[in-house]
Amino acid sequence: MSSYSKGYIHRFHTWLSVFQKGMDTIMVFATLMVSCVLYDLPFSSFYQVTAILAALLTLLFMHMVGVYQPRRIAFVWNEAHLILLAWGLVIGSLLTIAWATQNTNNLSQSAISAYFVATPLILILTHIMGQILLRMIRKKGLNQKKVAIVGSGPLAIGLAETIQELEWSGMQIIGFFDDNENSSSQSKQNITMLGKIDDIFHMVGKEEIDTIYIALPMHAEKSILKIYSTLQNTTVSIFLIPDLFSFHLMGARQCFVGSMPAFQLCETPLLGVSSVFKRIEDILISSIALLLMLPLMSLIALVIQITSPGPVFFKQHRYGFQGKKIRVYKFRSMSVCEDGYHISLAEKDDSRVTPFGAFLRRTSLDELPQLWNVLQGNMSIVGPRPLAVMVNEEYRQQIQGYMWRHKIKPGITGLAQISGWRGGDTLHRMGKRVECDLEYIRNWSIRLDMKILFRTVHYLLTSKDAY
Repeated sequence: MSSYSKGYIHRFHTWLSVFQKGMDTIMVFATLMVSCVLYDLPFSSFYQVTAILAALLTLLFMHMVGVYQPRRIAFVWNEAHLILLAWGLVIGSLLTIAWATQNTNNLSQSAISAYFVATPLILILTHIMGQILLRMIRKKGLNQKKVAIVGSGPLAIGLAETIQELEWSGMQIIGFFDDNENSSSQSKQNITMLGKIDDIFHMVGKEEIDTIYIALPMHAEKSILKIYSTLQNTTVSIFLIPDLFSFHLMGARQCFVGSMPAFQLCETPLLGVSSVFKRIEDILISSIALLLMLPLMSLIALVIQITSPGPVFFKQHRYGFQGKKIRVYKFRSMSVCEDGYHISLAEKDDSRVTPFGAFLRRTSLDELPQLWNVLQGNMSIVGPRPLAVMVNEEYRQQIQGYMWRHKIKPGITGLAQISGWRGGDTLHRMGKRVECDLEYIRNWSIRLDMKILFRTVHYLLTSKDAY
């Protein structure tokens, strides 16, 4: 790429940044003005100073949290949480200044509250519109960056596929560099192999590349270090794509151990705010369900007592979050209650299942007492189904990644159940069940939980898998 083109990209980004900051300043200032008008307040010098101060603080904090950093391959909503964070800092600063200067009495609670709520929403909407406009410009072939990929294996191919799918990013792949002569990247991606790894230094010297993505396997450490050290005296942007896709990652994220960077390979996705939302979901749904189901549960308990000798509830130790033992409650559906070291899963036409128990298992009504487990905090409404301790010990030796399903709380229903893998009487079925559990953990969201809940109702009405 010519120096003129590179200079054009830099100037374009500069003007875009100035325009975005100008729009943010206007929105922050104008929103307080409109708020005063809506609440019949004069836009006095006090509110004018407040609006100016809020605008300046917004620019400062949004710059600090990284809102204005270029994000060619980020999705639109990635900026939203940064804008909310910056605006929270603005609110805290404004209230602190008002308290320190004894001006809190001059503020209209209604107008200021409306201002505090409306402004971040307007800012987010403004940034979304800006990104949509920028993507339209890039789709027209403007504001492009030329990208080279070092590597030609599955990692490099996957990266190329991802970049090509994000056509709005303005990332133009010019080709691959690799010392591997048996490369199949060209045929798979219809992208030119530009040469050996050493050839990339010549092209960078001629300013024909803006960004380099290194997508080499872990054992190519010497090549990676050579590229990095040689290109340190250039202005080309360098990114390293870690070769971690051979791992079945669980909640992977970058972190720091003191000042040392680290990469989590296996961790629960429910950390911080996510765990709070998940717990609120569990408490609300389990509380409402217990109240609604109490008459039915009382009737079930009465029928169990009448139709077969033994306790109403079946209590069994199972593995919960982080593999800790919990006691799980169910309505008794068998004539035998097992909770020891020799436990067998229920099979089709199992002689231990009582006639009424068969109905309970087929409709999953035997699981209703686990709503109490959810309310206690030992289980969730949605999550991997808990299994008896000895069943866990058996399958953890046979199925890779089995214990990772315990990185979140077990659930009453889950992705495996609605996907047709409810039973676990064979190694194959249990393997598929674990695959679904791990997929759920990797992709967890409140939306996914709601989807599973709705599909559970349909599944229970149509499935014949339970026994």
